[in-house]
Amino acid sequence: MDEKEKPIIVSIVGNIFLGVIKIIVGYIYSSISLISDGVHSLSDVLTSVLGYIGIKLASKPADKSHPLGHSRFEPLIAFLMGLALFFTACEIGKFAIERLFSKEVITVNIIMLTVAIISIVSKELMTQYSLYVGKKLNSQILIADAYHHRSDVLSSIVVLIGLLLEKFGVSYGDAIAGIIVSIMIAKVSIEIIITNINYLTGSSPPEDFYEIVKKEALSVDRVIGVHDIKAHYVGPKIYVELHVEVPSNISAKEMHDIEVDVKKRLEKLDNVEKAYVHVDIVD
Repeated sequence: MDEKEKPIIVSIVGNIFLGVIKIIVGYIYSSISLISDGVHSLSDVLTSVLGYIGIKLASKPADKSHPLGHSRFEPLIAFLMGLALFFTACEIGKFAIERLFSKEVITVNIIMLTVAIISIVSKELMTQYSLYVGKKLNSQILIADAYHHRSDVLSSIVVLIGLLLEKFGVSYGDAIAGIIVSIMIAKVSIEIIITNINYLTGSSPPEDFYEIVKKEALSVDRVIGVHDIKAHYVGPKIYVELHVEVPSNISAKEMHDIEVDVKKRLEKLDNVEKAYVHVDIVD
């Protein structure tokens, strides 16, 4: 099994288990916050399945119809995952507001509290695993999936607090927890959506990236200047184009060697997929 696939499989299995448990316990004891949290976990199953499909598509090599490869499929799927998470937040918020106005009070017991605690611990472990592999492999799908887990951690903490408030006589703690959870999930989903829109539309990397490129190019022997650096995202990967200046008293072979050296150095930088180097002679 590919290293990218393992966190997704863990996500699917873990979320099915947690989602079912939270919904069953929430239904038995009429807790809207536990049911909402369970729905959140099960929605992550759908997004994880989408993520798995995205990883498979993005890993396909370049072909005639996609000469630059299929890497844009990854932020496309991550974008859809963000949308799914946003709609989940809206549904949770709707249920919680309905509970708030119904003025229904629930009785909290140790089983409900234990389920919330188990969810917090297990989802944080899943968050750390997906983030570690996602950052290591620069996989936007795994990073998005990790933030889904983190939103579940935060929502479960809010659920736990809401249940404790309800247990100690604070009315509507369960409903208020549900509303807070929906807002937290919506915030994470919007961040995922914006990030991946930038990847899909070929936006430029951060400003400090250009300084790194310039410094790396100038470190090559006989390069005396760099100008016209351009860079943009193709999916989560960066394509770079630049001009390097060399003195006029060098041979054509040396110019070629400089071009190849600069290209190799730039393509070793994190996230750089391709570098296109133009060599200009300066008198």
